[in-house]
Amino acid sequence: MYSGTPYSGTPLGPVALPPSIARIADGRAAGAPPPVPVWQNEAGGLTFRIDGDGVGDRETLFAKWVPAGTALDLAAEAERLRWARQFTPVPRVKEYGRDDDGAAWLVTYALPGESAVSPRWLAEPATAVRALGAGLRVLHEQLPVADCPFDWSVEERLARAARHSGRPVTGLPPAPPADRLVVCHGDPCAPNTLLHDDGSWSGHVDLGTMGVADRWADLAVASWNTRMNYGPGWEDALLDAYGIARDPERIDFYRRLWEAT
Repeated sequence: MYSGTPYSGTPLGPVALPPSIARIADGRAAGAPPPVPVWQNEAGGLTFRIDGDGVGDRETLFAKWVPAGTALDLAAEAERLRWARQFTPVPRVKEYGRDDDGAAWLVTYALPGESAVSPRWLAEPATAVRALGAGLRVLHEQLPVADCPFDWSVEERLARAARHSGRPVTGLPPAPPADRLVVCHGDPCAPNTLLHDDGSWSGHVDLGTMGVADRWADLAVASWNTRMNYGPGWEDALLDAYGIARDPERIDFYRRLWEAT
């Protein structure tokens, strides 16, 4: 099902439907359209939109599927979504499961809004970037650090990377002191933020590594990612919308950490 090509984005060609996702789609209303592949990632994971008629349990769903042996932990994401949903707009979990061969899936109900990298918002980067910064600030303020059971600290990320690769991460400078601990998104790239039709922030998706960390762990990556999606010149706009001044030392460190882990 997965070609092995290291690519993240909208699938560039035909995608085979995993049996677990086909089963879920078969439970939809008679005559419903087939699942639509909307995203693939470098680890071979796939995300499908499963449309419904909006009646009863037939709302639009998003189904993630990952092959066996990847580092993507959908069980961890399901746990984080269930916790975070108490405080901030994130998808509601419908089901999680694992096949006998180790492949796993996670099905969630759709949130209102459209991805910040949809064609509309790519054409309106000023609006999208403002929503990215404002939405990240809301996420950091709404999720309670004291009650969060998940860790995304430098130490935890380095330990996790070492477990997956079998060797320690080297070459990083010492971590700067934390500016402010928050519950970080963990993957604050633009595709994981949703916008309402009026351009305001709607919610967040893909919280599989969410946990407590310095807020710059999110900010450094979110601002960096604007280059990939909207072109150069938008980093400070995101920081302004968040309400914070650039911190070169922390930005440099957390970008290096992102690449290393």
